[in-house]
Amino acid sequence: EVQLVESGGGLVQAGGSLRLSCAASGFTFDGYDIGWFRQAPGKEREGLSCISGRDGSTYYKDSVKGRFTISSDNAKNTMYLQMRRLKPEDTAVYYCAAGASLFHSGRYKEPDYWGQGTQVTVSS
Repeated sequence: EVQLVESGGGLVQAGGSLRLSCAASGFTFDGYDIGWFRQAPGKEREGLSCISGRDGSTYYKDSVKGRFTISSDNAKNTMYLQMRRLKPEDTAVYYCAAGASLFHSGRYKEPDYWGQGTQVTVSS
């Protein structure tokens, strides 16, 4: 059974940091694009960042570029999202995801696998 399990969410003050983790089981990251999405209340889910399974290139949404860093440890089958200088508008449920082609021509595509989500709340 394929599973992606996020952890590391919580409540943090504006300007603070959090690191999200996503542990995968039932498949390996090799060859998959892996990434992070989020959904804020009343808004559509949006792609934030991903790592290409083909060449390791990373991509970031403009609003998180320079503040968030995506990484992975393929030996542990775990991906991470380091979030710094958090803002109240970063408050959302954060999801990790994996897919054969997650990001193409500047747009995110529907992943093959989703995590269950972890809540991040940034207080002002």
